[in-house]
Amino acid sequence: MTLEQLTKQVSDLHAYLPKSNLVSWTSGNISGRLVNTDTMVIKPSGIMFEDLRPDNMCVVDIESLENRSQYKFSSDTATHAYIYKNMPEVGGIVHTHSNYATAWAAVGKEIPCFLTAMADEFGGPIPLGGFALIGGEEIGREVVRVLTGHKSPAIIMQNHGVFTIGKTPKDAVKAAVMCEDVARTAYLAVQLGKPLEISDEDIAKLHHRYTNVYGQ
Repeated sequence: MTLEQLTKQVSDLHAYLPKSNLVSWTSGNISGRLVNTDTMVIKPSGIMFEDLRPDNMCVVDIESLENRSQYKFSSDTATHAYIYKNMPEVGGIVHTHSNYATAWAAVGKEIPCFLTAMADEFGGPIPLGGFALIGGEEIGREVVRVLTGHKSPAIIMQNHGVFTIGKTPKDAVKAAVMCEDVARTAYLAVQLGKPLEISDEDIAKLHHRYTNVYGQ
């Protein structure tokens, strides 16, 4: 994939965030790493989603944070860069403040694995990361600490919101959409009573089937 193709892909994928009710106003962002380089493409700061285009995406050096764009990059850029530097398998990152997942983060609770769909996609609970301030590498450090070696491609950050990772930006967007979906159902289940748990053994079997057998 060329830089031009990645820039268009990252720009286009942003439409899924408001469409899926994962963001409000200008919050949230998507980035993608150009394969085998230290270059990433990320959303500009404070621009409405309907105004995002390939020509206002920010092309940023992961090591130096040098910005090749005329637009200011997202305030989460240092976080994305830190994750890319420390998780070389990651090619895409998404950040949202989706309502139900962020509600779990606000009360400091991981999202329990009550659903087969959650076992499939996340391989267990969606973990909770500790509180970290916005603007530097602090959030990135916590994301890397918690998700390194973890099956889940998603983390909810205490008092903040959701970060998801994937081999590609599209994979990370899918994880963000699914994170909010299962967070909502888990919340509703807790309101109805005590949800029935799935055994660790069955969670592992479900996740293996989904990641190794399911699909074309």
